[in-house]
Amino acid sequence: MRLQRMAVALLGIMFLFAGISAAQQVKTDYDRTADFAQYKTYTWEHVKTKDPLFVDRIKNAVNAALAARGWTQVETGGDVSIVAIQMTSNQETLNTFYNGFGGGWGWRRFGGGGMGEATTTTETYRVGTLVVDLFDAKTKKLLWRGSSSDTLSNNSDKNIKNLDKGAEKMFKQFPPSTEKK
Repeated sequence: MRLQRMAVALLGIMFLFAGISAAQQVKTDYDRTADFAQYKTYTWEHVKTKDPLFVDRIKNAVNAALAARGWTQVETGGDVSIVAIQMTSNQETLNTFYNGFGGGWGWRRFGGGGMGEATTTTETYRVGTLVVDLFDAKTKKLLWRGSSSDTLSNNSDKNIKNLDKGAEKMFKQFPPSTEKK
């Protein structure tokens, strides 16, 4: 019975760590002096990715997010130029399981006995990051930067869905309010 409880506890901990490592992280920053009310159109300058299939996917995700905020894509001469970069990296997480025999870390110090064991495993997973930069087309000054990172799946449909969700989160508070508070 004790072994079953330990197995259930281990399974719960594994799901907890899996949920933490799979959480999508979105960050944005912008030029606090920019007047975003003057910008309504944009032109794509460049999308850099190792996977050519993701060029249109990235554009579609960003286009949808910007269209929802009233911005319009034009082939040339937009108020804003967009550059997007997609990259992947390997991340590692360490998971340590203590079997509980021996009472844990302080047990021996207080007169307890037995030998406890710890097993540590390394889990490697791929993380995809999308960085989107918006530049003033006339001055070439960076106006806004957003990034979204998430654990990649072996399932292409899931990765596309996460890309769309990440772009939507990235542009959730867009355009930023430049009112002084």
